[in-house]
Amino acid sequence: MSELTTREPEVTRASLLNRTMTNLREAWREMADWREGLFAAPSPNLPEKDMEALKEQMRDCLEARGGEVSARARAANLGRIYLSLNAQGRKRFLQILAREFDIDRQAVNKAVATLQKAGDNHDERAKAERTLRQALQPPRLRLLTQLNALPEGFHFLVDLRAELLMWRKGDPALAALERDLLSLLTSWFDVGFLELRRISWESPAVLLEKVIAYEAVHPIKSWDDLKNRLSADRRCFAFFHPRMADEPLIIVQVALVHGIADNVHTLLDESAPVIDPAEADTAIFYSISNAHEGLGGISFGNFLIKRVVDELTQEFKNLKTFATLSPIPDFRHWLDGKLNESGRDAEAELLTASERKMLATAGAGKEPASLSSLLQMPDWPRNQELAKTLKKPLLRLCACFLAKEKRAGGSAFDRVAHFHLSNGARIERLNWLANTSPQGIAQSAGLMVNYLYKLSDIETNHEAYRGEGKVTNSSAIRSLLKG
Repeated sequence: MSELTTREPEVTRASLLNRTMTNLREAWREMADWREGLFAAPSPNLPEKDMEALKEQMRDCLEARGGEVSARARAANLGRIYLSLNAQGRKRFLQILAREFDIDRQAVNKAVATLQKAGDNHDERAKAERTLRQALQPPRLRLLTQLNALPEGFHFLVDLRAELLMWRKGDPALAALERDLLSLLTSWFDVGFLELRRISWESPAVLLEKVIAYEAVHPIKSWDDLKNRLSADRRCFAFFHPRMADEPLIIVQVALVHGIADNVHTLLDESAPVIDPAEADTAIFYSISNAHEGLGGISFGNFLIKRVVDELTQEFKNLKTFATLSPIPDFRHWLDGKLNESGRDAEAELLTASERKMLATAGAGKEPASLSSLLQMPDWPRNQELAKTLKKPLLRLCACFLAKEKRAGGSAFDRVAHFHLSNGARIERLNWLANTSPQGIAQSAGLMVNYLYKLSDIETNHEAYRGEGKVTNSSAIRSLLKG
C-alpha cells in the first residue's frame, strides 16, 4: 500500500490558503519588479506612516499611465503589498480602499441635478443618465477589476472577500466594499462558465487533498476514509471555473444504495461491502460543501444537483429515487434559544402534556427532569431508556422546526433546509440518532433529515416555496406535526 493511502491527511483550509498566497507572491514577483523601485513593501501591520504611500500607489493604478504593461505591473505591485501584510495590515489596506475610493457623492448629486434639468430632451437625458451611471461606479471597482486581470487574480479576489466577510460587521465602509466585490464575483461566476467534473481515486493527489480540506459536513478522517467515499458505489462531483481550473468551487458526494439511507455512520462505514452501482435504485446526496468562503452568497448548489442527477441517470438506468441525508445544523441552536427564554414556562409551551409527564420521570435526580436538563447529559444518546424517552418530543419539535420556523425574510430557519427547499425538494423523513458524532449531537441532537427530489415535482415545489414560502412535506412529516 502506498504512502498516499496510509498516512493521515494533514492538509487544511488554512494550509491551502497559505500555499495559494505563496504561489500568488511568486506569480506576481516578476510583473511587480519589472523596473527598479516599483515594489516597496510597507511594514506588515501597515502603520500610519505607510498609508499615504499606499494611497498614492492606488491612485497610480487608477490613472493607468504608461500603457498596459505598466498598469499590470502596478496592479501586481499592489497585490503583493496586500499579501505581504499581516491581518491587521490587510484590514487597514481594505479600509483605505473602501473609504478613499468610494463614490464621489458630490459628483452623484451634480449628475442627478443635471438629469432632472434634462426634462424630456432625449439626447440631454441620455447623456445625463450615462454621467450618473459613471458617477455611481466607485473607483475601487476599477482597482478590483485590475487585480482580477492578473494571473490567479480571480482566486486572489475570492480569498480577499473571505476576509472582508470577517471584517465587515460594524464597519459600513467595508460592508459596502464587500457588496461591490460580491456583485463582481456573481457576474464572473455565472453558471454558464462552470464545468462539472467527476473526482475519483485516480484524480491528481493535489485535488484529493482539496476534497479532504474542503469537506464541511462529515470530516474525512483518513486517506482510507476518502478512498471509501470514492469507491465504485460512490460518486463525487465538483464545479470548476476556467479562471480557477484546479480549484473545486462546490463539491457533492453521492452514495448509490438500495432505499433511502437513514444513518450516516452506516453510509460511511469503511468495512461495509461495496455494492454493484448498476443495481442501486437510490442516489443519496450526503455532503454538499462550498469550497471557498469568499464565494458565500453565490448560488451554485441548485445547478450542481440538477447536473449531477442528469449525469447519474445517464450512467445508471435503475436509479429511481434521488434524496439527501442531510444535517440539521440550526435545530439545537433554535431549540436551546426557546428553552432559555423562560425555563420551564418555555417547555410548557413547546411540549405536550404527555411529553412533559414522560420527561419528568426520566431524570435520576430528586427534581423532576426537563427537556433542557436531559439534553445536557453528555451520555444520553447511549442510554437506551433515556433516548427512547426523548425520541418522540425531539422528532415532533424538529419536524415543527423544519416545516414551520422561518427567518425574517420568510425563508426556512435552518440554512440547509432553505437550500434544499429552494431547489424544489420536499421534507421526506426524520431519522433518529442518525449522526451521534459530537458535532451531530451538538447541532441536531443526532437527528438527520432526508430531502426528496421527486423529478416531476421539483419545479412546483420550488415555485411554492420561493413564491409563497410554502414547505412541501411528506405524509410522515405531516403525522409528526400533528403530534
